[in-house]
Amino acid sequence: MLGQGVIRFVGAGPGAADLLTLRGARRLAGADVVVWASSLVPAEVLDHCRPGVEVHDSAGMTLEDVLDVYAANPAAEIVRLHSGDVSLYSALTEQLAWCAEHDRGFEIVPGVGSLAAAAATAGVELTVPGVAQSAVLTRLGGGRTSASMPGGESVAEFARHGTTMAVYLSAARPGRLREELLAGYPGDTPAIVVAKASWPDETAIPTTVDGLADALTTSGIRTAALVLVGPALRSHGRSRLYDPAYSHGCRRRSIEPSTDGRPIPAAKRRRP
Repeated sequence: MLGQGVIRFVGAGPGAADLLTLRGARRLAGADVVVWASSLVPAEVLDHCRPGVEVHDSAGMTLEDVLDVYAANPAAEIVRLHSGDVSLYSALTEQLAWCAEHDRGFEIVPGVGSLAAAAATAGVELTVPGVAQSAVLTRLGGGRTSASMPGGESVAEFARHGTTMAVYLSAARPGRLREELLAGYPGDTPAIVVAKASWPDETAIPTTVDGLADALTTSGIRTAALVLVGPALRSHGRSRLYDPAYSHGCRRRSIEPSTDGRPIPAAKRRRP
């Protein structure tokens, strides 16, 4: 056992069972009780558990139901599996508050986030020198999420930055999403709809901000989707980091521009 009475909040990764971290797999193997959401985490992830583990499916549970499981097992090793990484949209904060209030030890085990998985599925890099060096992670306000969105954090306001944006949990309102993105991005800005990244039936649909609503409507995707937007999603030139003409703490510059613009190998440079 890894210790008595510890609750371990484990990021289960984006879906594929082999994208669970080694630490997460070890925590599952040592658990007496596991709480997981069947609607978000594939059952294959539970293959890391030992036989006889007590499993609770949180898909139909309230926060109070989950906390009751913690309270009923004060000496047990408990793993609470969250989809993706626990740092984002996981409802972790209120569970940590319960642990503090009840003097319960806890551990947070990070997971592979759905953003990393979506970028891998789409085959893109989210940051490109001279194009985008920042990424905004957000969700569409309004509807049932209205109370969760602070002022100044709308998709429209973030869109005005023009950098890479990842919009979570917003595929069910394609028209509204397109409208808010157009408040900052030109209509021909690349957009990619990624659904169920790393699952066997993963999907990546390239489109533009202007065509986003039609792409979402036609696909029928409503849940488990992440929308990537921004000019970095286009093909661009090489990064300076591995350019022979660029030096840094671990590598000296090996070429330099000549007078006609062509690079000169270091061995042929004239020494002063």
